[in-house]
Amino acid sequence: MTAKNAPDAILVAEQPIEDITANLTTPQQILAGGQMLFVAFGALVLMPLITGLDANVALFTAGFGTLLFHLVTKGQVPIFLASSFAFVAPIAYGVQTWGIPSTMSGLFVAGIVYMLMAYAVKQRGVDFIHRLLPPVVVGPVIMVIGLGLAPMAVNMALGRAGDGSMVLIEQNTALIISLSALVTTLLVSTMAKGVFKLVPIFAGVIVGYSLSFFFGVIDFAPIINAPWLSVPNFVAPEWNWHAILFMIPVAIAPAVEHVGDILAISNVTGKDFLKKPGLHRTLFGDGLATSASALLGGPPNTTYSEVTGAVMLTRNFNPKIMMWAAVIAICLAFVGKFGAILQTIPVAVMGGIMILLFGTIASVGLNALIRHQVDLSNARNLCIVSVTLIFGIGGMAFGFGAFSLQGVSLCGLVAIALNLLLPRVK
Repeated sequence: MTAKNAPDAILVAEQPIEDITANLTTPQQILAGGQMLFVAFGALVLMPLITGLDANVALFTAGFGTLLFHLVTKGQVPIFLASSFAFVAPIAYGVQTWGIPSTMSGLFVAGIVYMLMAYAVKQRGVDFIHRLLPPVVVGPVIMVIGLGLAPMAVNMALGRAGDGSMVLIEQNTALIISLSALVTTLLVSTMAKGVFKLVPIFAGVIVGYSLSFFFGVIDFAPIINAPWLSVPNFVAPEWNWHAILFMIPVAIAPAVEHVGDILAISNVTGKDFLKKPGLHRTLFGDGLATSASALLGGPPNTTYSEVTGAVMLTRNFNPKIMMWAAVIAICLAFVGKFGAILQTIPVAVMGGIMILLFGTIASVGLNALIRHQVDLSNARNLCIVSVTLIFGIGGMAFGFGAFSLQGVSLCGLVAIALNLLLPRVK
């Protein structure tokens, strides 16, 4: 957002909208919380499955992070935190290059960056974020995140490993499964009604998993061997400067998107959460949840657009419902067979859904440029967007002694630097 499009210039409903869940009994709140978790579930577990993290740990850290967020924001915002897809490519690269413990150190520091941004917002106001990270910077960086993941999605849809190094399912069989999952996700997201419209990923997984069972490509051994109850496979971080410098710039895009999520939930509920509890508190809550998750080996946790849509449809404005969703997620994390079922989802199923999912991320970045009317006939804007896209998608890498930057990390820093250094046309 530019300064003229800062949050104080965006219309937020001045009168609170009626909360139809305000007088629910505790059992009713628990049931509503389960529904919210069901909405967020598909994307919540897909992220760790893609990156090689433990799905049960992701469930635990999502619940724990949500409770931390509500503690920081004094239980005022109806939000459920879960895995951020902006971190998929960096985490996958980090796990492959340095291992999970080292990658967690980078994610821990990324959470610290969130908290520093929260302090800057508190000291200098919301406009500070928008001056540092206008749409001409954020848009192409988000596009790089989505487009950079395209080869992974296609490889998995064809039945291969994410890097294409290994064939896991015969290609024709994989295509039938992946395209069926993709088409189901498309149809549910565009044609379904009510709460079903909010679970297209979950629907795609069910159809893809059913076809995988029919073709006999599911290995049920993990389910049989898994205990009913078990402690999630928590992983402690190991300090690694390479992973830290690589991961820090990745926090830029989801931090900016957080502002949009808070604006959306403010308009849905008719309460200005930018003022109370304040953007600095919500952003700090995101950062604290992300760092806490990294300490346990889980993916970063941020505000979640799917839940915002569910709040809009069901008018569940009571933050206690989100807290119950968090408690349910924590309880499920200790069900060993539940995590084992998730691990049996074939790569073709995930690949089909990821085609839409990663394309959507790129479209969000494109929409940021369009919605804020970024003029690409302006040479300055064109230079920032062009260099950022090619650096990010092309895999440009800069080495500085023992450290190196590439991909999303590099293009994020380059976009910020170009925005600050290139002269502005009056």
